[in-house]
Amino acid sequence: MSFLSIVFMNYTLNTNSASTQKTSIAEALKKLWPLILPEKNILFVALGAVVVNAALNLFAPLLIAHVINVFVPAKNYHGLMLYAGYILIMYLFALVTSYMQTWLMGGVGQRVLYRLRGSVFTKLQELPVAFFNQNKAGDLISRINNDTDRINQFFSQSLVQFVGSVFLMAGAAVFLLSLNIRLGAAALAPSVLLLIFTQAISPWVKKKNFVSMQTLGGMSSEIQESLNNFKVIIAFNRRDYFNKRFQEVNEQNYTASITAGLANNIFTPIYGLCSNLGQLILLAYGIYLISIGSFTIGLLISFIAYVNNFYNPLRQLAALWANFQAALASWDRVHEILVMDTDLLVEKGETAKKPGAVLEFENVNFKYPDGKEILHHINLKLEQGKTYALVGPTGGGKTTTASLMARLYDPTQGTVFLSGRDIRTYEESERTKKIGFILQEPFLFSGTVRENILYGSDEYQKHSKEDLEQVIKDDGLEKLLERFDKGLDTPIAGSGDALSLGQKQLIAFIRAVLRRPEILILDEATANIDTVTEELLEDILKKLPATTTRVIIAHRLNTIESADEIYFVNAGVITQAGSMEHAVDMLLHGKRDS
Repeated sequence: MSFLSIVFMNYTLNTNSASTQKTSIAEALKKLWPLILPEKNILFVALGAVVVNAALNLFAPLLIAHVINVFVPAKNYHGLMLYAGYILIMYLFALVTSYMQTWLMGGVGQRVLYRLRGSVFTKLQELPVAFFNQNKAGDLISRINNDTDRINQFFSQSLVQFVGSVFLMAGAAVFLLSLNIRLGAAALAPSVLLLIFTQAISPWVKKKNFVSMQTLGGMSSEIQESLNNFKVIIAFNRRDYFNKRFQEVNEQNYTASITAGLANNIFTPIYGLCSNLGQLILLAYGIYLISIGSFTIGLLISFIAYVNNFYNPLRQLAALWANFQAALASWDRVHEILVMDTDLLVEKGETAKKPGAVLEFENVNFKYPDGKEILHHINLKLEQGKTYALVGPTGGGKTTTASLMARLYDPTQGTVFLSGRDIRTYEESERTKKIGFILQEPFLFSGTVRENILYGSDEYQKHSKEDLEQVIKDDGLEKLLERFDKGLDTPIAGSGDALSLGQKQLIAFIRAVLRRPEILILDEATANIDTVTEELLEDILKKLPATTTRVIIAHRLNTIESADEIYFVNAGVITQAGSMEHAVDMLLHGKRDS
């Protein structure tokens, strides 16, 4: 990918239609194999238990036929009891193997679920900001929780029954055809209809399950969005709007779930009907063969047992097959995330330095996917140790410019240079150490103030509380810490919802300053802070190393009075504003200096 042809990837997940999901069974198993591979030894043991269980259940009818044909007519009760003991032992061994395979596969399913969720979550951390802008968090949560759990249920509960049923059916079919090929073929004839029916209906069943899971993800997204904005709902007294939106998605999920439920159960009655037809054919034809002396009663009884061993697992497969289709649909949704690649790759072989500015835009263009161009042909140089202010109307491109500086996005055209090197040649750890970014809406993790301050600061991870307090004092940040009742031990729950927005911003400020970045970007960092605290922050900014370059995005003009240079950002163009008075005039009149 050349530097002049990097474009945004479309990270929008499929949330509207199942028509694009056509993963075959073989493809799904191939893609799942890396997750299953560590379990191969246990799978072989479980498979052996399945084979032994099927063999024991298949040989029992032969012994029963032998007893009926040999010992019953001769009234040989000793032989009868002896063989009854053999059959009992076989069934006890079958019980042990059945329990063993269930126990083994239960563990396999949980471990596969653990690895699958880990893989999905790791992949999400590799994806760029654009992905999360284009997809709802609730749907992603549903994919990680609900869809992976469906896959786990198939592995831990259905797979053993599925494989065991297949072995039992295959063995029963072999015995039926080997004992009497004509009678066996007649008894198995209805299964051909089932094969055709299953092939025809399975894609429809999978599609309905896919839609059901999509609506569940949509409902999760709606709930999350509404709860996150519940303060606004209460402030505007719009619970009715909340209820209406939830009712809509809940009804969509209800309808889709009903349809999926009907689809999942469509196999069972058809399979039951074919099973009954097979038994009727067997009885009618078998009695005819006995009447002409070509068959024995003992063999007929064993045939009935084998037909049951064929069709009963087949009826179980009706439900298992629906579960398998649901698991495949879930896998499509999970795999859609796993196959994504970030477009923010580290470029190799480009380490040549361009002397001059600490950060430079060279002919940079930028636009969001399916959107208009935000920045056009931008050339900008930031020198070391200076303070730069970006001003302009809302939506003019200030935050987008800052995001390009921190490489939250890549330009669609042009190059951003950091310390003379293309910013795309820096490893993430190296780049984030150089650039500090205080967002307009800071995010905190549940825990304590100390844990949030140390987030991303490996240098202080092993510091004791006292050592960290001393570092904060040395950097002149202790007065900010006094704004929290318990200092570093102040608990933070619910992503900091119990704190004011200003307090959140203070934590984000301390977190960024402690890292001593070469470039510090403040995106409306003081917008939610009182005047006294703002003065404290200004003093701290003045104490930063003389080599620190500051980029300030602000609507409040008093925050940019001390800026060395002011740039006006609007309509895709960044223009040097010159003096403070000129910047004010440009803001008031929306003009750009030519």
